[in-house]
Amino acid sequence: MRIRPEKVAHLMRREVADILENRVRDPRLTTTVTVTDVQITHDLSFARVYVTMLGERDVRAGGLAALQHAAGFVRRELGDRLGLREVPEIRFEYDVSLDNGQRVEDLLRKLERGEKLEDDETE
Repeated sequence: MRIRPEKVAHLMRREVADILENRVRDPRLTTTVTVTDVQITHDLSFARVYVTMLGERDVRAGGLAALQHAAGFVRRELGDRLGLREVPEIRFEYDVSLDNGQRVEDLLRKLERGEKLEDDETE
């Protein structure tokens, strides 16, 4: 029986969110981490876990460093919870899609109000 990568990614997303919320204790994680997506290779050997965090760039950088440091722990916890023979290697990445969406929304609001857009805002 072949396990579908989409199913594993969905399960991983839920479990990683729970592990980060309830099990990981790292002082560098000063803000709430939200798991937005998990993309996994077809052979289930590698997973990219996309996360968002509130805060400035340096807070997010520290949070990502803490998550990378905790990746082995998270992987071990996933092995216990998911019952997979081999748990994918995990890499945490910051999900910029929410930031990009917010930027587009701000630009649209400015256009609606008739404000002039600066050149650096349209790039």
